[in-house]
Amino acid sequence: MEAAGYVTLTRQSGLLREMQIVANNVANGSTAGFRREGIIFSEFVRRAGDAPSMSMALGGTRRIDLTEGGLTRTGGPFDFAIRGEGFFLVETPAGPRLTRAGVFTPGADGGLRTPDGHPLLDAGGSPVTVPPGIRTVQLGADGTLSGDGQPFARLGLWLPSDPLALRHVGGTLFDGGDPVPATGGLLVQGSLEDSNVDPVLEVARMIEVQRAYESGQGFLDREDERMRGMIRMLGG
Repeated sequence: MEAAGYVTLTRQSGLLREMQIVANNVANGSTAGFRREGIIFSEFVRRAGDAPSMSMALGGTRRIDLTEGGLTRTGGPFDFAIRGEGFFLVETPAGPRLTRAGVFTPGADGGLRTPDGHPLLDAGGSPVTVPPGIRTVQLGADGTLSGDGQPFARLGLWLPSDPLALRHVGGTLFDGGDPVPATGGLLVQGSLEDSNVDPVLEVARMIEVQRAYESGQGFLDREDERMRGMIRMLGG
């Protein structure tokens, strides 16, 4: 295959990854706390022996959009939303993970957990547990949790130690390395943060990427036919 074919293949690979990311965004347009993703293309220049260098497309870096979503009022006492910067911190088998999805439920032991069973951690990195016998739970804007008017825990807001290291690990969970406390966020009880995906824009982007991919595939098909024609001509 000639250089043009290799260059097009690298572009096709990146476009395929982008299509998968956009499809995932669309699928999570109504997932509370979801953050849309994009892909960053970069130029990869390589020289092969004495041949001229080739400039190829490399689409291997994901970009997470941290734009805030709107709030949906639920009235649930354990539905929490964040206004401003910061993430909730939950404990998973793979280690602490960051999330903006504030859907929590108290377990049999009173511990607040995500729908997947991950414990919610407080400002000190310990699991949050609602004391037995509590009838009413209130959450202050500063993260103070009170039961029947008596404080019993303080939720922490966290940020990745390196914003560029924030990595989506599945669903609404992110790996940010060693998280550090955030100071600019406020908490809201009885509401959930919406996904920040704009379905109309994502579908438009999907169409654009699909057309670009089909254009590249058409070029590869023509190149393949051209090479086959040359082989037939030389073989005849």
